[in-house]
Amino acid sequence: MAAVTVMPREGDWTVDDLDRLPDDGLQYELADGVLLVTPAPVPAHQRVVVDLLMVLRQAEVPGTEVFVAPLDYRPSRVRSLQPDLLVVRSEDVGPVDVQRPLLLAVEVLSPSTRSKDLLLKRGLYEDSGVASYWVVDPAEPSLLVLDLVDGRYVETARVAGDDEVRLERPFPVTVRPGALGRR
Repeated sequence: MAAVTVMPREGDWTVDDLDRLPDDGLQYELADGVLLVTPAPVPAHQRVVVDLLMVLRQAEVPGTEVFVAPLDYRPSRVRSLQPDLLVVRSEDVGPVDVQRPLLLAVEVLSPSTRSKDLLLKRGLYEDSGVASYWVVDPAEPSLLVLDLVDGRYVETARVAGDDEVRLERPFPVTVRPGALGRR
C-alpha cells in the first residue's frame, strides 16, 4: 500500500485550498499548512472502523454524535483532520465540518498511516484540545486510550486481544479490540 504523501508548495495550504481539491477517493488533510494525501483504506481497516462505529453508536448519549470519516475536523485555517471515527457534542456540528474540539478522535492503524497516526496526528489532536484519542491496531489487535489532562495526553488504558476495557470518556462504553474486524 502507498504511504502518506506530503504535497509541497510555496506558502501554507489552507482549508480554502483544501475545498478546491478534487473528490478523487484520496484523503486530504492539513497539518499546520502542509497537505497530507493518503490512499483510500483497505477492507480490513474498514471492517474495524464499522465494528467500532457500531459499538460507539450503541453507547452514545443524548447531546453527542458519532461520525465516520470523511468528516473534516478544522480547528484552524491551516489544520484539517479526518479521524476514522469522531465523537462530538451535537451543538458543535457545523453544516460542512466540525471546528470545536472533539470529545474523541479514533484512528485505526494501517501500514501506510502508522507513523502519521501515532506521532503526527497524536500531537495535532493534543494541541487542538481533543479530549480523548484512541488508536486501534488491527494487527495485534489492541487499543491505546489517551485522555487530555492539563493539556497533555496521558495513557489511561491499553488493552489487547480478547481482553475488554470499560471506558468512561466520551461516554460509558466497553471495547474488546479482538472482536473488531473479525470475519
